[in-house]
Amino acid sequence: MDFEHSERARLVMDQVERFVHERVVPNEPTYRDQLQHTDEWRKWRIPPVLEELKAEARGLGLWNLFLPDEQYGAGLDNREYAPIAEITGRSFLAPEVFNCSAPDTGNAEVLVKYGSEDQKRKWLTPLLAGEIRSGFAMTEPGVASSDATNMEATCEVVDDEVVINGLKWWTSGAGDPRCRFLIFMGVTDPDAARHGRHSMVIVPMDAPGVTIVRMVPVLGHLGEPHGHAEIRFEDVRLPLDHFIAGPGRGFEIAQGRLGPGRIHHCMRAIGAAERALERLCERAVARVAFGKPLANLGGNRDIIADCRMAIDQARLLTLKAAWALDTVGTFGALVDISAIKVVAPNVLQRVVDAAIQIHGGEGMADPELNYLMGMARALRLADGPDEVHRAMVARLELEKYLKR
Repeated sequence: MDFEHSERARLVMDQVERFVHERVVPNEPTYRDQLQHTDEWRKWRIPPVLEELKAEARGLGLWNLFLPDEQYGAGLDNREYAPIAEITGRSFLAPEVFNCSAPDTGNAEVLVKYGSEDQKRKWLTPLLAGEIRSGFAMTEPGVASSDATNMEATCEVVDDEVVINGLKWWTSGAGDPRCRFLIFMGVTDPDAARHGRHSMVIVPMDAPGVTIVRMVPVLGHLGEPHGHAEIRFEDVRLPLDHFIAGPGRGFEIAQGRLGPGRIHHCMRAIGAAERALERLCERAVARVAFGKPLANLGGNRDIIADCRMAIDQARLLTLKAAWALDTVGTFGALVDISAIKVVAPNVLQRVVDAAIQIHGGEGMADPELNYLMGMARALRLADGPDEVHRAMVARLELEKYLKR
């Protein structure tokens, strides 16, 4: 494959990098200062500086960069958007500033590809305008959700309605006061073929029977103002037009959603790892112990070298996956997509851990490094745990030999 960035990608990369460096990163302290830190998610509010930055970014045309469809986004394919996602990964604030944050990106992709015209008008248009946010309700506490066929929540057709029941958790973004709808995945027909039982349904947050039980903490942090919610659905009744693409197509939609989303996650993780390595190196040359900079003590130079090599390897692998997704599609890129989902979060976790270690006790209390560690650890479970993706890579590798 050709690793050279297209002229269009380079232009957007330069603009995004400049905006992140000059406007987003300097405003991170302001964002934190304006954020209300409270355990009561109902009192969360959106820091005003975020909306100011979003308006600036949109005015520059740096908006919805993840969508390849020029009718809705910037027209960049996965290969072109990947390095831009890396740049936004250098700041916890940047993805939302450019209206490119999860789970909205995946939900928007679903609605662009599978949504009806009415669904696009009612939900996609304000989502792409940055006026609302959304959530994705798939994972369940009572079953091993890494195997989606274990799902117990239901979305059954009863007369002219879809009736939803079940308990979901890790529904990202559901605590955000701007979250207006969820995409819910559940079982519609338990007797259908294994991958034809499930459906996806648009569920308005204010629908009767939708109850947020709590925000689920990530390593003790609630992730305000977005959060990850545990949600109970009790006899939620909606018109049939709330099905996305019709009953029984949940797995088909999920496969189309997860490929690009994993590219985005992994490239953002690489950008975050670059920022952690930057913090590590700055500390290594500035801090003195036993009469020497930390960079000259113990095996710190080896650690820095290993981090540099690991990040660069992860980047190349993820760019290869993006290229494969663009050229041969999701099913042709299964090995690459599964591989990066294991590699990139583990690299981020490893680099952040090294950055914390070299900061000593200060590292344990550092809000940025703490956030990055939580992000890394959660990503090793989000969109399927490491073990599931390793199993996929191994199965497809062994098939080459079993067919001989």
